[in-house]
Amino acid sequence: MPKKVPASLAASRQKRRWKDVHPVRSRTMSAIKQKGTEPELAVATELRRLGYRFQASERDLPGTPDLVLRRHKVAIFVHGCYWHGHNCKHGKRQSKTNQDYWVAKLKRNRARDRRAVKLLKSMGWKSLVLWGCSLRDRASLRDKIKTFLAVQK
Repeated sequence: MPKKVPASLAASRQKRRWKDVHPVRSRTMSAIKQKGTEPELAVATELRRLGYRFQASERDLPGTPDLVLRRHKVAIFVHGCYWHGHNCKHGKRQSKTNQDYWVAKLKRNRARDRRAVKLLKSMGWKSLVLWGCSLRDRASLRDKIKTFLAVQK
């Protein structure tokens, strides 16, 4: 049996929702995870197989890297192609609704990502950005990680 939501909470949720957003769209968008995603777990698995120890979603570093190897001062970002504007078929796809908002939003995301990498570099950290579309081939992913981390030693 579903839990009853207090009327005051239900009312406040209704106020926060955009008036022109369909409830189904709102529910779909709210279901998108920020951490513990499948691509992130794939990278974590490969790091473990290579024998590296890491922390996940470190909020004390700029950009909140998905995976952090403190010992090596390496921050790994696992970016979804659409959300971070990758130059692949998934990243080039544009929203059909509310285009002005989404074009500006994705532009801000890319700017924020560049700022985070720049800030990390100024702090003496190295950053590795892995794109969702490149994670399907595990052998290639493992090679990218190995090569990047070998250069950092």
